[in-house]
Amino acid sequence: MPGKVTRASAVLLFLGALAYTAWVLEVVVRTGLDPVRTYVSELAAADQPLGGLFRATDLAAGLLVLAGAVAGLLATRAPAGPAPDPGVPRWARTDTAAARRPWLLVGWSALALFGAATALDSRLPLSCAPTVDPECAARETAGLVPATHAAHAVSSGLAMTGALVAMVALTVAARRYGLWRPLARTGPALVALELAATAWTLAAVAAFEAGRGLWSLGAGQRLQVLLVAVWTGFLAVSVARERR
Repeated sequence: MPGKVTRASAVLLFLGALAYTAWVLEVVVRTGLDPVRTYVSELAAADQPLGGLFRATDLAAGLLVLAGAVAGLLATRAPAGPAPDPGVPRWARTDTAAARRPWLLVGWSALALFGAATALDSRLPLSCAPTVDPECAARETAGLVPATHAAHAVSSGLAMTGALVAMVALTVAARRYGLWRPLARTGPALVALELAATAWTLAAVAAFEAGRGLWSLGAGQRLQVLLVAVWTGFLAVSVARERR
C-alpha cells in the first residue's frame, strides 16, 4: 500500500505543478494585462476574457497538490508492519514514521494547506483588475468591491504561507533524514530564491496600496509562484526516484 501511495503522490504533485504554471499562457495569448505590473490573480478576474480558463487551472492545481500531499501524509503515517518492504521508500517506512520525522508531518500538512487554499482561491475571484483599472482600484480602496476581494486576499495569503512552510519543512526533511536527493541538493537554493521573491512581492504590494507605484509587482509575484511550481516539481521527481 505505501508504495502505491507514494507513486500516486509523485504523479499528482507533478500534474499540480504543471497546472500551477498555466499563467505562462499569457506569453502566447493576448490577455490585455502587463505581466510586469499586474497580479497573477488578475488573469482570473471575473471581468477578464480568459478568467474562466485560469480559474479552472487554479482549481485543478489546488486539488491535485492537495491530493498529492494527502497521499504523502498517508505514506508517512503508514502503520507498522512485520518487516520493511524494500519497494517502499525510506521516508514512508515505519522506522521513519511521522512521530519520528516531524519535518515530514509539518511539510506535507503545509503542502495540503497550500493546495486547499489554492483551490478555494479559484472560487473567490477578483471582480476586476485593480492594477490596470483605476476605477476598480478606487472602488477597492473605498470598500465598494464584492467581499470576494477580501476573501481572495485571505485565501491567497494562506496558500502562500502553506507553500513557504512546505518548502522549508520538506527541504529540511530531505537533508536531515537523507531523503529525496534531487530536492536535498536543489531545495535550499529554491527556498532562498522563494524568500527573496516573496519579500519583493510584499514590498511591491505595500507600495501599490500606499500609492507609490507598482515596483514591478507582476514580475515579482510571477517569480514567486513559478518557484513554488518548480520546487513542487522537484519534490514530485524526488519522491518518484526515491521509490525506485
